[in-house]
Amino acid sequence: MSTTGDTPVRRPHGEARPGFSLDVRLWKVTKVDRKARPYQLRWVVGGKVSSATFATSALAESRRSELRQAMRRGEAFEISSGQPESEVRAAAEAAEAAAAEETLRWFEFCRKYVAGRWRTSAAKTREGMADGLAAVSLAMVKRGDGVPSDEQLRLAFRWGIVPANAGEDPPAELKAAYDWLTTADRPVVDAADAEVFEDVLYRIGYKLDGTPAAGDTYRRRRRALNTVLEHAVVVGELPDNPLQRARQKHVGSSEVVDRRVLVNALQARQLLAGVFLRRVVGSVPWEASGGLLCGPVLRGAASG
Repeated sequence: MSTTGDTPVRRPHGEARPGFSLDVRLWKVTKVDRKARPYQLRWVVGGKVSSATFATSALAESRRSELRQAMRRGEAFEISSGQPESEVRAAAEAAEAAAAEETLRWFEFCRKYVAGRWRTSAAKTREGMADGLAAVSLAMVKRGDGVPSDEQLRLAFRWGIVPANAGEDPPAELKAAYDWLTTADRPVVDAADAEVFEDVLYRIGYKLDGTPAAGDTYRRRRRALNTVLEHAVVVGELPDNPLQRARQKHVGSSEVVDRRVLVNALQARQLLAGVFLRRVVGSVPWEASGGLLCGPVLRGAASG
């Protein structure tokens, strides 16, 4: 290895801590045969060679100057990474700060959201928020061994988001479910995950027993979900509202029509014609107008 242009090895008094070395040698910038980042800088720390490549000569010389200044200050370099101790320490502090800043989780997000709207909301609106968000929360909690029942999780959620209960211990019968909600809930950003959001949509459309929720219940839950997701976008927890991309479920009456008593098109025309003749003409006997024509329909109704 050529040592042309070596920086004199600096050997200050004292010893470096384990994993670091004061034995540093720095080479000049060289150009290598590669299209991307063709300028290379190499240096040795405690006998281990480190290198970095750059797109321009200026960038490479700037980095060489930074390393040279660290050597002049008498800094030890980390042997494994080849970086000055000050840079290693700064990177560790940044990583710790990032780890300390936890992602906002679902339950805490809902608790703050509800607290902000509780005072100005009517009782019916509060009930709609609590029911809708409790249903969604069944999808926004991780599952595992010992998970409480969905019913207990819903009850614990509805108790926990009431502002008056903030800071209070949950009732004994809800403690296990409340602890699970507050430790196994997902980050808010998970609502943007396609698989998670599919479960969210299922939860607002179905009851705990797996049967479809009533139309009014579904629409109320969807409104509550849409409002809270819009709030998540506003505060920067979500990039957009995933509900806007989801097709709305068709919700109609839960009553099933019995086709045995439902008139078809021909019977409907005959029925209307008979009623018209009876009411307008007046002289047509019942049997010749509505009575005869309605017979099949009425018999069908009787047999149902």
